[in-house]
Amino acid sequence: MLPRFKYLRPKSFEEALELLDKYGEQAKLLAGGTDLIVKMKDDVVKPKYVIDLSRLEELKFISKEDGVIKIGALTTLREIETSPIIRENVHVLSDAVEKMASWQIRNLGTIGGNLCNASPAADTAPPLLVLEAELKLTSSEGERTVPIDQFFTGPGETILKNNELLTEIQIPIMSNHAGTAFLKLGRRFAHTLSIVSVATLVVVEDDVFKDVRIALGSVAPTPVRAKKTEDRFRGLSATKDVVEKNCVWVVEDVSPISDVRASAEYRKEMSIVLTKRALIEALDEVR
Repeated sequence: MLPRFKYLRPKSFEEALELLDKYGEQAKLLAGGTDLIVKMKDDVVKPKYVIDLSRLEELKFISKEDGVIKIGALTTLREIETSPIIRENVHVLSDAVEKMASWQIRNLGTIGGNLCNASPAADTAPPLLVLEAELKLTSSEGERTVPIDQFFTGPGETILKNNELLTEIQIPIMSNHAGTAFLKLGRRFAHTLSIVSVATLVVVEDDVFKDVRIALGSVAPTPVRAKKTEDRFRGLSATKDVVEKNCVWVVEDVSPISDVRASAEYRKEMSIVLTKRALIEALDEVR
């Protein structure tokens, strides 16, 4: 049973910002509701006000301009999964979304909601981390744009202020020399909550790793970039043998916990296995 609350449904973006200014800490934002409603039913959160953003059509879009893909925060996961712009330019994101939950959830859930829920297991986070996306945050006081690796601060926590909205995700289009991959391990199959997830991006020039990016989910308090491991690859020969030898170091970049889904030790081992497979898959794509 849901706790009592006052339901507010702004008709415009400006009205939504006014409501945030007015109610701030006492309010929760409703996008798709696939996370918020569950938390309210479980008494995890008890907002006095729920602000429904569903009328804000200006936050529902996918566009490509000047070498950047822009996604409105209220764009549904299903729209991202099927978007030709996403699939043709940054398919690692649509690959990740395709493995999320059920089609019913993907039809309702939004990319903004998935990021702002700030679960360490958020499946949109690792691909956006390796793509080095930026997030536009908006309040009545103005706008600011932050790199996604600065957005998450802890489980369920972000840098969003009480009167701010995540309005847009901005993704620079990859180099033609880049390959990407996303892999996920769940308890039964891919569409469950991840035990470990890995996104990779590699750039190869003259048979050498010019750039390697690795991001993981469910292995730390927030989704993380494995920057120590990335540094080991740059400048090395772009071969499967090099990948095999260096992926073991990914355990230095993660700090998993044991929970009902898996032990910390298992997550560390699977971080190595999935990173290796995802890097080889990305390398194969380049070739």
